[in-house]
Amino acid sequence: MATIAVYSLKGGVGKTSLAVNLAHNATICRRRTLLWDLDPQAASTWLLGGDSPAADPAEAVFARSVTPDRLIRRTAIDGLDLLPADASLRRLDSFFGVLGKRKRLLRLLNELTERYDRIILDCPPGLTETSEQVARAATLIVAPVIPSPLARRALDDVVTHFANAPGRHAPILPVFSMVDRRRALHLATIEAAPDWPRIPMASAVESMTLHRAPVAMFAPTSVAAQAFAGIWTGIERRLAETT
Repeated sequence: MATIAVYSLKGGVGKTSLAVNLAHNATICRRRTLLWDLDPQAASTWLLGGDSPAADPAEAVFARSVTPDRLIRRTAIDGLDLLPADASLRRLDSFFGVLGKRKRLLRLLNELTERYDRIILDCPPGLTETSEQVARAATLIVAPVIPSPLARRALDDVVTHFANAPGRHAPILPVFSMVDRRRALHLATIEAAPDWPRIPMASAVESMTLHRAPVAMFAPTSVAAQAFAGIWTGIERRLAETT
């Protein structure tokens, strides 16, 4: 099993759309896939139709009041399950601080090893105790970045932070998101990192909120769908090279 965390220092950079589309592409590759929504805004949960009230709050998994199996739901996408988020995750950082278990997320993920081939984490933004748990637990961190010098600087700060933190942390794969090739600033930023994958600013991505589905399910030939598929292919290749 491999765990791919989709993480950003700030919100509004296409994090959730990337997580959902990567999870869908994992199923296309016949991977048994779980999308674990860790963001209390629960956008991935809503997009995948898992927003009906659950019997237990999402934070109960971390308190070990319930097992992940109790909250995991099937989605309308064959091969994709969802572990939904809710507002209780707003307390997750303080809970981790009180708990003092630096590898709680890693141990929970290890319990799912036999059930899934790929787990996608839709992470809350910010450098927090949750992000530290994610960095220790993930196989790979995929970081969407809007093409601007300020966003690039923020990513550099994250890379430096994790590099200086104690213990093992997952490598980071940056991805340019919401790319608008009509903007000179976007073009200049991309030229400075030509090897980074790119996701265009596209109406198909925005339409995910209308269809409540990954792009490839309603616009399979779109440039955006091809971009998400290409990123997933690169992730699979990278995972294969490290095993």
